[in-house]
Amino acid sequence: MTKKLKGTGVALVTPFHEDGSVDYASLENLVNSVIKGGVDFLVALGTTAETPTLSTDEKQKILSAIIQYADDRLPVVCGIGGSNTQEVINQLENFELRGVTAILSVVPYYNKPSQEGMYQHFKAIAAATNKPIILYNVPGRTGSNMLPATVVRLARDCKNIIAIKEASGNIPQCMELINTAPDNFIVLSGDDNLVLAQMALGMEGIISVMANCCPSEFTEMINLTMINKFDKARKAHYKLLNGVDLLFAEGNPAGVKFALNHKEICKNILRLPLVPVSEATGNKLAEFMNGLEHTA
Repeated sequence: MTKKLKGTGVALVTPFHEDGSVDYASLENLVNSVIKGGVDFLVALGTTAETPTLSTDEKQKILSAIIQYADDRLPVVCGIGGSNTQEVINQLENFELRGVTAILSVVPYYNKPSQEGMYQHFKAIAAATNKPIILYNVPGRTGSNMLPATVVRLARDCKNIIAIKEASGNIPQCMELINTAPDNFIVLSGDDNLVLAQMALGMEGIISVMANCCPSEFTEMINLTMINKFDKARKAHYKLLNGVDLLFAEGNPAGVKFALNHKEICKNILRLPLVPVSEATGNKLAEFMNGLEHTA
C-alpha cells in the first residue's frame, strides 16, 4: 500500500466550461496526460482542484470520474478535510469511496486549533474510516502549523495514518519530521520548488501542482532524485524552477490552468474568487512552456 504513494503524486485541477460547469472531457484528457507522463498517483479534490468552490454533488461526480478515467492504472487519493471535525466524518461516511486508495486531510483552517486540538481532530477522523490517511500540513493556507511531535504522535497512535504532505516550507521542521517519524511513515513534499532538497534530506516524493502541466519533466526529476542521481536531478530542477515560480506567481491553480490551456488540455477558466493570471504573467508562462517543449 505505502509503496504506491511514493514518487510523484499530482494534485489534479478541475477543468470548467465557459458557463462554469465541470468539463469532464477535459478532466479525462488531463488524467490520461499525467498518466502518460509517468506520475505515480493521482490526487482528487485537493486545493488545486478549487474544491472550496465545488458543491457536494460535484465533488462526488468528479471523484467518480477520476476513478473511472484512471481505470486502475494508478492509485487515486481523495481530499476530504476541513475545520469542522464532525462534517469531515460525515463526508467520510457518506462519500462513495470505492476505488479510493487513501484520504488526504488538511489541518483545520481558520479556527486555528492547538496541537492537542489537531491531534484529537485527526484521531477522530482516523477512527471514522478504515482508509489510509495522509495528513496535510500547509500553514500558509490554514493559519496553523502542525508540529512534528504532533505528527509523530498521530502516526504512532493511529495505524491508518500512514503519511503526511508537508508544505510548511520550513526546512529545519522538515528535517525534524523526517528524523523522528516512524520507519514506515511516508513524508511527502507539498512544495514543487523545494522537493529536490527535501528528498535529499529523506522525503519520499511529492504531491505536485506542476505535474499537471509538465508531468514527464517533473516526474523525471523526482525519479532521478529517488535513485540518488542528484547531478542529473539538479539540472532538471533548475530547468523547471522558473516555471514553478511563474505557476504560483498569481496563486494556484491560476498559473497551472493557463499552462494547461497553453497545452490545449483544458480551458483557462476558474471559479471566483480566483481569476486567470494577468497578461504579463501569461506571456512569461507561455515563453517558459514553449522553451520546455523545444528542449524536450
